[in-house]
Amino acid sequence: MMRDNLRKILLPLLFLIVVLFLWQMADYVFEIKRIILPSPLEIAEESWKKIDDLLKATAVTGLAALSGFAISICLGVALALLFSASKLAKLSIYPYMILLQTVPIVAIAPLVIIWFGGGLSSVVVIVTVISVFPVVTNVTTGLTTVDPGLMELMKLYKASRAEFLFKLKLPNAVPYLLTGARISSGLTIVGAVVGEYMAGHDINNRGLGYFIFMSSQNFQVEVLYASILLSTLLGIFMVGLTALIGRTLLSRWAYTLHQG
Repeated sequence: MMRDNLRKILLPLLFLIVVLFLWQMADYVFEIKRIILPSPLEIAEESWKKIDDLLKATAVTGLAALSGFAISICLGVALALLFSASKLAKLSIYPYMILLQTVPIVAIAPLVIIWFGGGLSSVVVIVTVISVFPVVTNVTTGLTTVDPGLMELMKLYKASRAEFLFKLKLPNAVPYLLTGARISSGLTIVGAVVGEYMAGHDINNRGLGYFIFMSSQNFQVEVLYASILLSTLLGIFMVGLTALIGRTLLSRWAYTLHQG
């Protein structure tokens, strides 16, 4: 088991080292222009000069992503509970949620900025909009696809609506919630960067989207690559954090409910 875990970590790390080495050698041999493709060493050198600003931007983007993610989880579960309890609500509201999901986030972002202004608040709203749909769909599925045999057994014991919900439906929905959360956690960084790229760069709270926008406009390709890398690492962190919570807190909670 320990060997398998080490292999999962070391093999991707080794592959990354090989790619960086080949990238550096290709830049040296073919003398690729920095404006087209800077070498890893050039990216590291230029990024180190702005390391404080980049780390602050990473924290701002991470805060926006976590805030929007938390709101999307709460809102998604609430809507899923509504849809599972009321067919009328599901038939009335659910189609509009699907419609909202099909609209490109770059088309919605200007409206969000007009309504909520620039800065962190607009970015959090954009993150919520882009990440709430997977939670709603998965949790709704978990709440409505309960084993009919268990449903009949609960009815036989004359269980109340609260007992149906807390002892049967919610425990059944936990794995679906984790699936939806894992999907949404990756989307949060996309939403945060898009929001910051368009209007989330007020003077005190500049996220990675701002650095991606400004570096591309000023042809600071080294900073652009560094910002993209940090955004990727943030996405990995969000997915990993979701998986960790799923393996510990929520799984124990579901086990406790089943035992009860």
